[in-house]
Amino acid sequence: MAENVVHMGENSPEYIAYRLLKDVMDLEGKTLSRGVTNPNISTADRKYLLDTYVECIQAVRNIR
Repeated sequence: MAENVVHMGENSPEYIAYRLLKDVMDLEGKTLSRGVTNPNISTADRKYLLDTYVECIQAVRNIR
């Protein structure tokens, strides 16, 4: 039953995972914006975002 609790706020696991996702994207040269002219940066697609967020939330929750 505790697994269905939704945490809101800046210290929630979901928020921390989102911040980690943004850091990983920066390290991997990904962005959410389209039309980036820098050849070292590419737009993250849906699969990348969801897969990476799942990895981040698992890391935050110590599942990995």
